[in-house]
Amino acid sequence: MTKLHTTESAAAYLNVTPARVRQLIIEKRIKSEKYGRDHLISESELKQYAVNGKKKAGRPPKK
Repeated sequence: MTKLHTTESAAAYLNVTPARVRQLIIEKRIKSEKYGRDHLISESELKQYAVNGKKKAGRPPKK
């Protein structure tokens, strides 16, 4: 069975704020299921985002 994380535990897992996790859910960069007032996110989804989803910090280079 897959471990599910709440918004707060997902934030701790990704080392970001809970507000940032909610923003990623709104942007559909992380899939979640709503359960009551909270979102539940699978650990496999968090691992996938940690490897592939993060953008580089800073401004994009000039072209």
